[in-house]
Amino acid sequence: MIQTIIINGMSFSLPLFIMAIGGIYSERSGVTNLALEGLQGFGAFVGALAGYIAGMHFGADSRVPQAVALLFAILGGMAYSLLHALLCIHFRADMVISGVVVNILAMALTTFLTKSINRTVFGAASNKIDLGVLPRITVPGLSKIPVIGAFFTNVYPFEAVIIVIAVFVWYLLYRTSFGLHLRAAGDNPAALDAAGVDVSRIRYLAVMMSGALSGLAGICFAYSISAKFSGDIYVGYGYLSIAALIFGGWKIMPTLGACMIFGFARSAGYQIVQKLGLPSSYSDLVMILPYVLTLLLLVFLAKNSQAPKALGEAYDKSKR
Repeated sequence: MIQTIIINGMSFSLPLFIMAIGGIYSERSGVTNLALEGLQGFGAFVGALAGYIAGMHFGADSRVPQAVALLFAILGGMAYSLLHALLCIHFRADMVISGVVVNILAMALTTFLTKSINRTVFGAASNKIDLGVLPRITVPGLSKIPVIGAFFTNVYPFEAVIIVIAVFVWYLLYRTSFGLHLRAAGDNPAALDAAGVDVSRIRYLAVMMSGALSGLAGICFAYSISAKFSGDIYVGYGYLSIAALIFGGWKIMPTLGACMIFGFARSAGYQIVQKLGLPSSYSDLVMILPYVLTLLLLVFLAKNSQAPKALGEAYDKSKR
């Protein structure tokens, strides 16, 4: 039972984590980003469509469509994030309202496009895009270690991709001049501007990074939860990742801990329902566990979180 909790918990926690990192990038630059839900959904739509088309060309047994889906999900999320960046940075719109609008637009737009493309291009009356089942990998030797071996058993390939990308973006944020500039843009943009660095450029890049990582998370959720893209991808995971980054104090490693708590709580809930032989309706009830934890953590921990000083403030160079 513990092994299953770990396996399923990690397949949920890691996509949530990489999306939360995207939120950290955006908000550490000073741009409030409630649009993660929409960014992951639109990225997943683009990735699923590209993967489906690639599957028609390469065949169902090829792994190329899956790589294509991941790549295009990243590009799709990045492209869609420019809408939020443009509204917040160029037009100085209210960042919270912009995020909500981007989310609503993504849900409506992807649902419409999915139905329209299926009907007119593929001749199928469906609101879903099939991705196919993603094979899992078990690492020989390491998978035999008690308890720890569960982290190397029945692993989705995207989990390894997420870990590699997470290490890279951690290094980029904390060990490079770009990361220093990004963090300065969220804490003291006037000082960054005085040093000759374009604050708007840094913020645009940060929001685009959030879009890329959210798109990656979206296609990973689509593969692991249902093996298809549909409107079900919009179930609050974006907001859950925002809660995780807040509890993590806008820092990557503590945010990983919060995401793992959410993932293991969700997985453990499902296992308890199955172990007790409860009706399937109780499995739906388990879906609320991460959100209940969110409320509890909000009460006890969020007050200690320190947000970037210039978070949510549009920078006006003329007022420096």
